[in-house]
Order: sequence, then C-alpha cells, then structure tokens
Amino acid sequence: MKKNFNIDEFLVKYPQAKETISKNNINIDNLREIYEDYIDYKNSYENQAEFIANILRSQKMVHSVKSRIKDPDRLVEKVIRKTEDRKGKYGDEFEFTVDNYKNEINDLIGIRVIHIFKDQWQEIHEFILKTWKVIEITANVRDGDNIRVFEDPSIEVRSKASGYRSVHYLVEFYPTSQKVIAEIQVRTIFEEGYGEIDHRLRYSHNEIPEILQSNLLLFNRIVGSADEMASLINNLSKEWGEKEVNYKKIIEEQEAEINRLKHKVTWIDVENNK
Repeated sequence: MKKNFNIDEFLVKYPQAKETISKNNINIDNLREIYEDYIDYKNSYENQAEFIANILRSQKMVHSVKSRIKDPDRLVEKVIRKTEDRKGKYGDEFEFTVDNYKNEINDLIGIRVIHIFKDQWQEIHEFILKTWKVIEITANVRDGDNIRVFEDPSIEVRSKASGYRSVHYLVEFYPTSQKVIAEIQVRTIFEEGYGEIDHRLRYSHNEIPEILQSNLLLFNRIVGSADEMASLINNLSKEWGEKEVNYKKIIEEQEAEINRLKHKVTWIDVENNK
C-alpha cells in the first residue's frame, strides 16, 4: 500500500523543519506532491542504482560498492532545507515542485565506491569519466591535505572543517527518455569509516558538543595518518616484490652460468684425458 505524506508525523521526526517552512513560506501541498511522486519512482531508482553499482564493481581497483536511493522523508527534509539556498540562486519566487525537484536534488540515487589505497583513486576517476557524462566533480578535503592530485580545472576542491574526505561525482544518463542524475562518492576504506561515524553524530545532534567535536577532529587526523601508512606499506610491498623478481632473475642467470661453466670444465677434462 502506498504511503501518503503526513506533515504532522514528519515534523515529529524533523522538528527543526517547522521554522524553516514558516520562514520560507513553503507550500505543504508541494511537499506532499513531491513525496508521493518520489514514492512512485522508488522501484525504478533502486534498479538504476544497482545497475550503476554493478558497472563499478567490475573495476579491479574497487574494493566494494554500496547503492541506495534517498529516503522519502529525507528528501522532503532536504527540499525544505535547500529552499532558502535556491531562493538566493533563482529569486524569492522560487519553490520546489513536483516538476523541478528531480533536477535540483542531485543525490536521489547515491553510489558509494570504496577503495583501499589512496593512489587507486586515479584509475577509478578515469573510469568514471570514460563511462558516464560527468557534470560536476567535487573533492572534499581537510586543511593541510595534499591536493596536487586534484589539480584539474574540472575538479572543485572544498576544504571541510569537519575533516570529511571524499570525491563526489554527479553523473547524467538516460535509462529511459527521462534524464537521471546520480551521485557517485569515491573514498578510501579509512575515509568511509570516519565519514559514517561523523554522519551519524551530526544527525544525532542539532549541534555537536565541543567534547565530541574535538575528539572527532583527533580521530580524523588518526584516519589520515592510517591512510598514508597504508599507502606507504602498499608501495613498499610493490618495491619489495619487484626486487624479489629481480633477485630471482639474477640467481637464475648465475645458476645458468655456473652450469654452463661446469659443463665446459667437464668437456675440457674429457678432451684432456683422450
């Protein structure tokens, strides 16, 4: 049975939205229509999300892929939260409607790509560029991070005070005659752990207490160090592997030369004893 939008139940879940609705004169009927229209598209979006995820899972640099579609209540919460921003962009007459929300809310379909080592990002990045029409790339970094890898005019670098790190892509495709925009997030396994904890805390508190904030930033520095250490270990492993191959080759060449010389000495002894 199709679930209908109930503003009273919604405001119990998101009490902070009440003030924003009043401040921006948001039409409740628009919220209801958006909610119910999105419910109609839910199954289609789930299939499209899994389709994208399976394409990404085929890449050898990818450790794992998660797909999800936006929760309907979270969609309405975001529509409410983003209304003021859109009014600043388009003018005070702007309002979210059933006709424009799919173009304005770009993470209805979300894909998260996890890789293990930081330098694997480059290959995943190139694959995404070759596979889909990318309309926006944002690299979220922390102050002090090495951002040389993002020196590309098509990549917007944003420094996050929270320490959140992840590269986000908005990709456009046409599974039907209707355009669909999906968000692909690419991050390391360590960044994923931090991002999940940070996200959960921010949704649990209207304002994160200072004691939590300071410990989160400490945890973020530890995560950054772990990422660097993992990459260092990986590079050392590669170098050692290459050296092992070279050593084995040298030993094999030496053994072949020794056997050649032994054969030659044996042949000379036989000739001398004739």
